[in-house]
Amino acid sequence: MGNIVSFKNVSWRRSGEEILSNLNWEMDQNQHWAIFGLNGSGKTSLLNIVSGYQFPTAGEVAVLGNVFGKTNLPELRREIGFVSSSLDRFSNSLNYEAAEDIILSGKFASIGLYEDVTSEDVEKAESLLCSLRLEYLKGKHFRLLSQGEKRRVLIARALMANPKILILDEPCTGLDILSREEVLGLIKDIVKNNCHLIYVSHHIEELVEEITHALLLRDGKIIAAGSKLEVLTDEILTEAFKTPVSIRWEEGRPWLAVKKKEMLERR
Repeated sequence: MGNIVSFKNVSWRRSGEEILSNLNWEMDQNQHWAIFGLNGSGKTSLLNIVSGYQFPTAGEVAVLGNVFGKTNLPELRREIGFVSSSLDRFSNSLNYEAAEDIILSGKFASIGLYEDVTSEDVEKAESLLCSLRLEYLKGKHFRLLSQGEKRRVLIARALMANPKILILDEPCTGLDILSREEVLGLIKDIVKNNCHLIYVSHHIEELVEEITHALLLRDGKIIAAGSKLEVLTDEILTEAFKTPVSIRWEEGRPWLAVKKKEMLERR
């Protein structure tokens, strides 16, 4: 297998409006990408294409060596894990499920566990609990977990199917700083398991050391894509966010500040 993800001149239109325009992007093996951009920049549309839920209007897409139009997309989706804060809407359905049962349901991509599981499945779920430092949650109902614990259980659920790509779409939305850092702390364990990560956020400071590359979107176009140190500069981020900003690096992570004086001068 060559590229993990390959976009060649990819565009996508909805109701005659071009949402994504002529995207060229390659994600190679052993790379882990962060995607940043303002609301409406095209992040969700890009993710929907990568995960096989949306077909490009123009261009060529290949994911895990599968060329769109020449592959079975439902089969491909089984190799892609997806975790989003939007999954919170299923909380009521999960409230009385034990943490390990929710993780087991990831094998079947179901909300709730309705199919028989094997002893090997149970061992795998327990292994995930241990490897992601969640063993203390065994037997606890979902409704009793903190928001951070819920997100971590849902990440473990996504890993139950051994995905080759894991998409984390704003997984830290609504979390306090402790819960956020607990979620981000799982990334080190995720990338150890030959899983390629695509991390989407509005917040630059969530880019942990294990994430190697960054892609910036603005108005459906790629502003920059490449090594995070090359892409995350004052000039490029200012262009992407349409706001004068500066970036500094501490403890291997970037931190963003708005240049208030320049922002006032623009007005």
